[in-house]
Amino acid sequence: MGTVWIPGAVRLGDGTIGGPMDTPELPPRVVWHTTESGAGNAAFDAVGAYLIRQGSEPHLLYDPTTDRLGQFGPLDRSARALRNDGESRTNRTGRVCVQIEVLARASKPFTGYWSPGPNLRAIMAAARSWGVPDVWAGRERSRTDWRGKGGHFGHAHVPGNDHWDPGAIDPAALFAAAGGRAAADRPGERTHLRSVVSLARVLAAARTDPAAAQGAALHRADVLPVEKALAAEGLLAAQWADGSFGTRTVAAYAAWQRRCGFGGADADGLPGRTTLERLGKAHGFQVTA
Repeated sequence: MGTVWIPGAVRLGDGTIGGPMDTPELPPRVVWHTTESGAGNAAFDAVGAYLIRQGSEPHLLYDPTTDRLGQFGPLDRSARALRNDGESRTNRTGRVCVQIEVLARASKPFTGYWSPGPNLRAIMAAARSWGVPDVWAGRERSRTDWRGKGGHFGHAHVPGNDHWDPGAIDPAALFAAAGGRAAADRPGERTHLRSVVSLARVLAAARTDPAAAQGAALHRADVLPVEKALAAEGLLAAQWADGSFGTRTVAAYAAWQRRCGFGGADADGLPGRTTLERLGKAHGFQVTA
C-alpha cells in the first residue's frame, strides 16, 4: 500500500473529502491544477478555506514559491476537484487519482520560477509509492488515454472538464526536482523523457529478439524507451521493460497499434513510423530513421 498521509503536510479541513475509487484496476495517476491565484501564506490560507467552502477539495494544496504543502484528505480516497465525464466519475478513476492544486496561474507556468524543496519531493515520493510513473501522460482530452494511461496529467487533459490549467509546465523540470528513483537518475539508462529512438533499430530488434535466447537485446538503448512508454500505457508489465523486444513486448506493441486504430496485419506488433511517432509524442522520445 502506498502513502496515505504525507509527512509534513499541514492538515486542511476535517480529512474527509471523497470515497473509494470506482476503477482501482486502472493505472494510478496524478492531476495537476493551478488555483489561478497568487502565492504566499495569505493566499494559501484563503484558497484552502475557499476550496473547503465550495466542496471542491483536491488532495493537496502546494505553494511553489515557499514549498508549503497542505493535505485535505487521504490519497487512497477520491478528491472533489474534477467534473464528471457523463456517468464516469473522473475523481474516482484509477488505483489512485492524486489531485494537486498549485498556487499559480496557467498563463505563467510555475516550473519557470518556483522554489521546490522537501515537500515537492514528498509529493512525488507519495505518487511513486502508488506506482505512478514519472511520465507526463497528459496530451489531450482523450477518454482512451485517461482510462488507459498511468502517470501525470494536467487538468486540461481530463475528459469532461473545460479548464486549461496548469499551463505549459515543464515535466522534465518537475521530475528532476523530485529526485529519487526516476529512470533519469539511474546510471546507464536513457530515460524516455529525452531519448532519440531509431525506427530501423527498434524494428530490427522486434524481428530478432523473440526468436533469440531469453533476454536477447539487439538494440537495447533504442528499445528501452519504447518499452517504458508501453509500460506507462498499461500495456507491458514493468518487469519486461528490460531492453529486449521479446514476445511480451511484441504483444504489447500490437495492443498499442490496435489502440491507435489499426487491426489485422497492421497490428502485428512490429513498429511502424506512424504508431512509433505517436508513442514518442505521448512519452517524450524522438523517432529517427
